[in-house]
Amino acid sequence: MKQKWENIERRQSLRAQAETLVASLSPPGPSAMHTEVLLHELLVHKVELEMQNEALRDTEIALAEALARYTDLYEFAPVGYVTVDQDDTISAINLAGTALLGTERGQLIHSRFSKLIAPEDNDGWYLMFHKMMAAATTERHSFEMRLLRADGTQFRAHLDCLRRESADSKSSLRVALTDSRGD
Repeated sequence: MKQKWENIERRQSLRAQAETLVASLSPPGPSAMHTEVLLHELLVHKVELEMQNEALRDTEIALAEALARYTDLYEFAPVGYVTVDQDDTISAINLAGTALLGTERGQLIHSRFSKLIAPEDNDGWYLMFHKMMAAATTERHSFEMRLLRADGTQFRAHLDCLRRESADSKSSLRVALTDSRGD
């Protein structure tokens, strides 16, 4: 609700600025005819739209810069980040995650995360995964288990997991993944 009022105040401020600018250029006199008043209103509206477009461009630039910062932080973080959808498929993974697993991103996206779990820890993964996806809260869970690299070798990994709901009410699991041996 607060944002709605801020938007209204912003539009009113833009309108006032446009009125001031147009008034300084060609103020309509008290004897202005109907057409002159309409032309004045159109000019004010045009200036207001131009100011809104400028504000939108500035916002778009700031958003692009923020996205670039986020992407850099996500991709080059020293921790593997994996997003696992509610059907156990990987929908996103960063560069550290692909390095830990020894597999290219293209081979991991849309594959099942459970295929990366060592056979002896599979039951534990399924139990934890289903428990977190069914939970009413979005509590953070941490645990360790053995994961498989592409070459078949195993490593002990520490997983910090957090369930998230998307705008379309689909759940996913955000996983921060580290090698618990620390090497």
